[in-house]
Amino acid sequence: MATRAELIKRLEKLDACAVSDALDSLGLKGAQSGLLRRSTRSRIAGTIQTVKLHGMAPAGGSKRHLGTAAIEAADNLTVIVVEQRTGIDCAGWGGVLANAAKVKGVRGVIMEGPARDIDEYEEIGFPVFSRFTTARTARGRVWEQDFGIPVQVGDSIVSPGDYVIADGSGVVFVTADKIEAVLAVAETVAEKERLMTQDVLAGKPVSVVMGTSYENMLHKPN
Repeated sequence: MATRAELIKRLEKLDACAVSDALDSLGLKGAQSGLLRRSTRSRIAGTIQTVKLHGMAPAGGSKRHLGTAAIEAADNLTVIVVEQRTGIDCAGWGGVLANAAKVKGVRGVIMEGPARDIDEYEEIGFPVFSRFTTARTARGRVWEQDFGIPVQVGDSIVSPGDYVIADGSGVVFVTADKIEAVLAVAETVAEKERLMTQDVLAGKPVSVVMGTSYENMLHKPN
């Protein structure tokens, strides 16, 4: 069985589109639109650590600053995914957390909700994807419900240990039990598209290339 690092190495050679196409081919969900890359031009791929935020303070007050436990539990193969779906206009991630995550080796953050300190992410070279942006602090507005639990991003339920790839086209989640099957199909899709592009650049009519190859690319396997 392939190791986590080996699977991520294969994943990071692909792009979000190829992985999304593989999900389509296999009848799976996981591709999310509208989570924009706010900093860097980097593609990120890794396994997920999660944070879930809540609009009510825990009994006795907040026990820790949101996101800190997830950073401390992460390693250099981790992408942190934060759910801030409270409807409260405030950030679920900021500059100090980004610096701490970068020091820990975290590959990036995906925010289902608002992020702030966008310019700082760019300055330190830390990739952050988010649904929205805001200048409003989380302080006194939202609290961490827990980390390392399933969270919701769009219509996907994302669990710790699942895989993710994110780039300028979108964010795609793959459950841990499907990653090898998805990678195999995505690699085939990527190779077919490489050959199609090669044909187009060599002067083959694009209508012929797209007609003979593209329409059959996403057929579900028997």
